Amino acid sequence: MLDRIMDILTGTLGPFGPLILVGGLGVALIVLTIVMMVKDHDDPLNKLKNASAEGTNRKDRKEKLRRASSNERLAKYKAFLEPQDHEELSSIKLKLLQAGYHSRDAVRYFHLSQFALGIGGLICGLAYFTLVKGSDGATTKQMLMYVLGPGGAGYLLPKYWVTRRLESRKEEITDGFPDSLDMLLVCVEAGQSLDQSIVRVARELRASFPSLADEFEIVAYEMKAGKDKSQVLSDMGERCGVQDVSSFVTVLIQSSTFGTSIAEALRVYAAEMRDKRVMRAEEKANKLPTKMTLATMMLTVPPLLIILVGPSVHGITMIGK
Repeated sequence: MLDRIMDILTGTLGPFGPLILVGGLGVALIVLTIVMMVKDHDDPLNKLKNASAEGTNRKDRKEKLRRASSNERLAKYKAFLEPQDHEELSSIKLKLLQAGYHSRDAVRYFHLSQFALGIGGLICGLAYFTLVKGSDGATTKQMLMYVLGPGGAGYLLPKYWVTRRLESRKEEITDGFPDSLDMLLVCVEAGQSLDQSIVRVARELRASFPSLADEFEIVAYEMKAGKDKSQVLSDMGERCGVQDVSSFVTVLIQSSTFGTSIAEALRVYAAEMRDKRVMRAEEKANKLPTKMTLATMMLTVPPLLIILVGPSVHGITMIGK
């Protein structure tokens, strides 16, 4: 009986028929498990306990409102969707913060997207290999390439997206930071406090540099909530991941610690940032001729040779005839 089934699979799907069947069953079981985990309902007793606790304790209600942004379904599987190593968890949290993802469930969504896209890529690769390419005459290397390739690409796609978003966000913050310092200096010299100046700068920067405006708004909200100003500024430097912002935060903390004028510190640092922006522009301008050399050679030299040598080649060909 088993030999007959093997013969049927081999005749239908080719020499790798049993392997394809086992892989398809494994993928189907994984998808079924994920669906069952997502659709898992809460125990009615737990719902009753939560409802009674919410009705009897106002403090618990406030805590629940504070945790409203957290997904309870994902919280059930945090051991599966979060790294168990504390250093690895802190590293991925910091990377997602620097990319602009401030949600509590950012790490879980990141790993869930990796898992889902990886499984989806495996299914698509298996379907393409089975239905389009066919297994007749295919080698093991080709099968692994067509099946595991899309799965690996889907697994790495969220990581690539976060890295690209992080780099673009850092570039945006670097470009807009000198202008924000100039506006901050104007507000402070006009008589506003540092908190009011940060709120005003965040509102003015919203149209041109939204990422930097978000960071200033977070700083303003945390200061209003009563958090220590030095800690708030340090957190901003860590979230941005830009050296200019980290240096600015250090200047403000030192100015607040030693009691010096914030306006004077802002004036000196804003002038330094303007000079640094000019230096970056000059650096890009100096790199431009080197980058254009290859394009110039490829797009200019062949047409020039055709124009100069073409008539001579045509004349020699006509003489030969």
